[in-house]
Amino acid sequence: MAGPDRVSDRKTQSTAKKALSLVALLALAALAVSQGKAQTTTGQVQVADVIVTGNRNVSTDRIMSFIKIRAGNQYSREKLKDLLLEDDQRLIDSRMFRNVVPQTRELSDGRINVYFNVQEYPNLIQDIIYKNANHISKKELEEMTRLRKGMPLDPVTNKRAVYTIQDHLKKQGRYFANVVLEEGGDAGDKRVVFNITEGAVVHVTHIRFVGNHDLATSQRLKTQIDSGVAFLGLLGGKLVPAMIDSDVLKLEEYYKANGFMDVRVTRELIFNDDFRTVTVVFHVHEGQKYRIENILVQGSKSFPVDEVNSIIRAKKGEYYKEGVISADVRNLTDFYGWRAEKAMVKKELYFPEPGLVRVVYEVDEMQKAKVGQIIIVGNDVTQERVIRRVLGLYPGQDLLFPQLRIAENDLARLGIFNLDPDKGIRPTLTVLETDSPYKDVLVQVQEQPTGSLMFGAGINSNAGLVGSIVLNEKNFDLFRFPTSLADIWEGRAFRGAGQELRIEAVPGTQLQRYSATFREPFLFDLPYALTTSGYFYQRLFNEDTETREGGRFNIAHQLTRAWSINTGLRIENVAINNIGFGAPIDYTSVEGNNFLIAPSLGVTWDNRDSFLRPTTGGIVSANFEEGLGEFTFPIFNLDGSYYFTTFQRADGSGKQVIRLHSQFGWAGANTPVYERFFAGGFQSIRGFQFRGVGPFINGFNVGGDFMLLNSLEYQFPILANDQLFLVAFVDSGTVESRIGVSDYRVAAGVGLRITVPMLGPVPIALDFGFPIVRGPDDRTQLFSFWVGLFR
Repeated sequence: MAGPDRVSDRKTQSTAKKALSLVALLALAALAVSQGKAQTTTGQVQVADVIVTGNRNVSTDRIMSFIKIRAGNQYSREKLKDLLLEDDQRLIDSRMFRNVVPQTRELSDGRINVYFNVQEYPNLIQDIIYKNANHISKKELEEMTRLRKGMPLDPVTNKRAVYTIQDHLKKQGRYFANVVLEEGGDAGDKRVVFNITEGAVVHVTHIRFVGNHDLATSQRLKTQIDSGVAFLGLLGGKLVPAMIDSDVLKLEEYYKANGFMDVRVTRELIFNDDFRTVTVVFHVHEGQKYRIENILVQGSKSFPVDEVNSIIRAKKGEYYKEGVISADVRNLTDFYGWRAEKAMVKKELYFPEPGLVRVVYEVDEMQKAKVGQIIIVGNDVTQERVIRRVLGLYPGQDLLFPQLRIAENDLARLGIFNLDPDKGIRPTLTVLETDSPYKDVLVQVQEQPTGSLMFGAGINSNAGLVGSIVLNEKNFDLFRFPTSLADIWEGRAFRGAGQELRIEAVPGTQLQRYSATFREPFLFDLPYALTTSGYFYQRLFNEDTETREGGRFNIAHQLTRAWSINTGLRIENVAINNIGFGAPIDYTSVEGNNFLIAPSLGVTWDNRDSFLRPTTGGIVSANFEEGLGEFTFPIFNLDGSYYFTTFQRADGSGKQVIRLHSQFGWAGANTPVYERFFAGGFQSIRGFQFRGVGPFINGFNVGGDFMLLNSLEYQFPILANDQLFLVAFVDSGTVESRIGVSDYRVAAGVGLRITVPMLGPVPIALDFGFPIVRGPDDRTQLFSFWVGLFR
């Protein structure tokens, strides 16, 4: 029998155990509460398991390969929600299931199970048949429909494929194409069978416009649309319904941009009896042309209203023109941007009454900003410094927003980055908005192949027939030697520094030239361009054969957008051979080799609106060269052209342009014959042969120490697409043995300028010149031409 003390000990032990149990329970509860608080505080949940249900034919492992949520990972509830939606969409896009239902279930310990309940299609595709597909390969059809044997059979996908095939055929000009889904439209089907009626290709034989009275001719309207007429009724000119509908919208946009706000365009298809050819008729309901009722600027706070209004070029009472309004928006944006202010400017149009439009420029001013970091992406090969030196942006400077657009254009002009405006691909600069006054600038570029090998041929009345082989690399790096075969294979060797290397071979009947030119646009990363070249040149003249071997070195610096200066050095050996019988001392004294070294200095001003066909502005260049070596002599050249637009169509096209050109040249009395001035031929005095104007001795043109040329040319378009121009010109000038005018020649004529898109932007020039005043020994030439093909 136990004594009282033992009983007391047992009671004490029992009480202690209960106390310990209570403490343990309280600790567990506290831990649970703390975990719950931590879970609530952090907002994180843990995924206990990811469970797939409902799948019979598709394995769980294959389904899990599309799911990014993983058991054991912790996610915020918001993140888990986003991942569920992404995984759900990924499974739907796999086209293995008719439907997917994602769910979550919270467990007692706070963790979460994730369920994906999938609904499979009842059958798998056992065969795919494309009946009567005569002009589309099976591979093309499979790429279009994305159907494969063994895939779940989805009626919706199969029906969608019907329209995909049909649209493809219609884009080929098969207007009456039709596709029928014979099998595969029901869930119980096991095959997918398309019955394709391709139909004949329908060609457009005529495009007509009805109702176009006030803005443009039918020929001009044809330049605004993509649809065209078949050549000889067979080549090109396919009827594509989507393109016709797009043309309707383009015509309406064209009219609205020129003030016809109420325009409405419809289209009509008139098929011929064989339904293989069609006439497309665009019915234009022009409506009235709108005038500007008033112009207002709203929201401008930083500058006086009069100062802001002085920027605007649109005028009250004028007809509305979208080009002028867009220019105002750009100029107003630049007005603020050049003052380190950022302003979003947009136009709003209001129509107080028919025929009148009120233009309101809404200005949304923002705080001044400075440049933060400059982040460049996309330059895998091109060195970052090549991009930075073009930008003109540096951390800490005032952020001038128009400078961003200029930098984009300068990057595009480098020719080393992808440029496709139709697809929106071009170098871009984006300001990354933050609350800080320092804004980071993101520069995005997309590199493109910069090397080219071109073969061509050309013919002109000055140099005869010539061929051309040109190897050109616009992103050359003289010091980036290959370190592996991969560098060569991937195009990294000798690329990335923004330099240019051009190797050219031009063999010909009268002229041959072989040269290698290297250009560094930023010498030592400074704004000085270095150009060096080595060459061999040979030219057959009436009097002799001239051969030049040597090199040139030139350093140029752009002072402003219009002004630039350059200095150069020319080192040559000039060989004069095959001199004709009875040649004067001017030629016999230089027969054989003549060493020449000539430093030079030049300055150029250029504000033309276009390099290829200027319509306003001008270019003036002056150059002084001192010849040293066998002979010592100075040469000075002053050359200038200016352009005026005298008339243009209502839409701004069809510009008629006057070109004034003058050239003044002077050389020292000791100048050898091979450095003197000669005139005649294309780009000189037309109506005379190349080098057919000058002082003559014994029938030999000995050139002159003084030259003065003047030209007046009027250009006006013949075609609505501005690709054929008629020119009328008066050329005049003289070449004299010394300063003065004794025989001033005058010629007049007409010519054509033809732009053939496949030959590039350089036009073909055909000129007929008629001498009016000539020298006694001048050589005349009625027809001169300049044709080039470089591809």
